[in-house]
Amino acid sequence: MRQPVISADSHITEPPNTYVDTIDPAWRDRAPRMKTVEKLGDVFVVEGLPTPVPMGLVAAAGKPPREIRATGVRFEDMHRGGWDPEARMQDQARDGVDAEVIYPTVGMVICNHPDFDFKKACFEAYNRWLAGYCSAHPDRLIGCGQISMRSPEDGIAELRAVKALGLRGVMMPGNPAQEDYDSPIYDRFWEVAIELTLPLSFHILTDKSYAFQHPVRGPAMNGFLSIMRGCQDIMGLLVLGGVFERHPRLKVVCVEADAGWVPHYMYRMDHAYKRHRYWLKAGMELSKLPSEYFAENIYTTFQDDWVAFQTANLMNWRHLLWANDFPHSDSTWPWSQQVLEEHGRHLSDEQRRAILCDNTAELYQIDVAALAT
Repeated sequence: MRQPVISADSHITEPPNTYVDTIDPAWRDRAPRMKTVEKLGDVFVVEGLPTPVPMGLVAAAGKPPREIRATGVRFEDMHRGGWDPEARMQDQARDGVDAEVIYPTVGMVICNHPDFDFKKACFEAYNRWLAGYCSAHPDRLIGCGQISMRSPEDGIAELRAVKALGLRGVMMPGNPAQEDYDSPIYDRFWEVAIELTLPLSFHILTDKSYAFQHPVRGPAMNGFLSIMRGCQDIMGLLVLGGVFERHPRLKVVCVEADAGWVPHYMYRMDHAYKRHRYWLKAGMELSKLPSEYFAENIYTTFQDDWVAFQTANLMNWRHLLWANDFPHSDSTWPWSQQVLEEHGRHLSDEQRRAILCDNTAELYQIDVAALAT
C-alpha cells in the first residue's frame, strides 16, 4: 500500500447560512451572518465583536503573495471545498492529501466573544453543521467540534455532545469563563475528555492575548510573527500548572503554532523549573521535568516549518503532526508534496510516515487502510 498523507490542521469556510440555519431558534436573530460591505467585500458580521470578519485570507490558498489581501473577496470566488465536501475531495487529490482534520474559520474569532451564552449557541450550531459536512466522507473529513467552556460542568456536557455528533476532537477557547485551565475545578473535565478519547486542541488566534488584538511594536508583520505566543502560554500553563501531573493520559494539540521552537522551549522550561522555581513560587512540585510532560502529552501541528523537520530528533517526533492549513493564506496547498520533499528529505522512512500519517491517524482513530485503497 502507498503511504497516505493526513493534514492535522485544515479548515472549512463557513458558508453564509452556517449559523442562521442551525442555531437554536432563540438566537436566530442574533446569529452570525455574511454580508457584503462596500470596500470590504463579503464579511461575517458577529454581534458583539467590534469589526466584521473579512474572508479574503480565508480563501488565499494557492494565490501568489502579491494577490493575497484580507478584504475585497466575494464568497463565490472562494475555494468551494471550504463548504462543499465533494469539491473538497478534488482539493485533497490536487494536494496529494488523503484526509484532513477540520477546524473552523469564523469560529476561531468567535472563541474570543465576551458573551459565553452567545458563544455556546454559535458553537452548538457550528458543530451540527460540521457533523453534516464531515458525514459525506467520514474517513477523510475528521471534524473537531467547538465548545464554549462557560463552566467546567458545561464543558463536560459539551464534550459529550461533540462525541455524540461523531466528531473526533475538540477545539478549546483559549480562555475559559471561570478561572484558568490549571485550576483544579477543571480536573473532572480533563478526565471526561480522556474517557471519551477526545483530543483537545488549542489553535492560534483563539485566546485574548494574541497580537492582532493589541498594539505591537514596529510594523504589522512583527505582530504576525508573535501569533504563536498564545499557544505557547497555554502549553506552559498546562505543564507548569500540574495539569499533566494530575492527568497523565490527557492529550492536547497545539495547532498551527509551528513546532521548530519546541526543543528550545522544553529546555527553557526545564531550566526555569530547576533553577528558579523556589523564588518564583511555582507551586506544585512536579514528579518529572517539564520537558517530559511536553513530550508525552502535547502534540504540535505545523505546515511550512523547515526547522521542525530539521530538529525532529530533538523532540518527540511521534507527536509531530504535519498539516496543510487549506484553504487559508498560510496553506501549502497545492504545493504540499513539493514542500514535503524539500523539507523532509533527510527523515527516515519511519519518521516520514509517522509525521505525515500515523501520528495523526493514531490520535484521531483514523482508519489508514481505508485511505490507502
